[in-house]
Formats: sequence, structure tokens, C-alpha cells
Amino acid sequence: MRNTGQAADTTSFENLRLELRRGCLVLAVLGALRVEHYGYTLRKELTEWGIAIDEGTLYPLLRRLESQGLLLSEWREEERRNKRFYRLSPEGVTTLDALAGEWRALTASLGRILQE
Repeated sequence: MRNTGQAADTTSFENLRLELRRGCLVLAVLGALRVEHYGYTLRKELTEWGIAIDEGTLYPLLRRLESQGLLLSEWREEERRNKRFYRLSPEGVTTLDALAGEWRALTASLGRILQE
């Protein structure tokens, strides 16, 4: 007896969950980069906050946000290794503030919708 409907539902749910998560990751990374981090410490901090992100997602996201002018980066030697440190640019600070306002409005609305 095959239950293909459940498998399709699981796949559909997983795709929707990933889509929802993608937008949240941008906000989480920008918020975390109010304080300078290099990739490993950023990943660690996000995980501690309950937002796990793998390297294959994080580093392309950091490069994209930097190319959009939202982040600044700098190579520095630390512990005898070169590490790339990231922080918000002035435009990144402004964008984070605007996105945080959007997030608050959306979560308030969704909270009301999901209660009904």
C-alpha cells in the first residue's frame, strides 16, 4: 500500500518551510552583523539563537549582501590565520532598521490572522 499523498505533502511542506526561512535568514544575518563577525563566529552565534545555517548558504548570502552594499568586509590576520570580517555598512544599518519595521508589522498581522 503506497501513500504518495503523504510523501508529496512532506515535500511540499519542506519546500514551503525553506522558502519561509530564506527571507528570515537575511534579516537574521543583518541583525547579527550589527557587531562585527567572521563567518565561523557568525554561524555559531546564529545557531546559538536557534537559527542554524550551513556554510553553503551563509557565504553566498554574505557575498550577495556585500555586493548590494549592505555589508563591508575586511581581511585580517587573527590567530595566525587570515579571516574575513563582516559588518553592516551605513546603508546596511538603514536597511536593517527598515526591514525590522516590516518584520514587526508582518508578525503582528500574522499573529492576528493565525489566532482566528
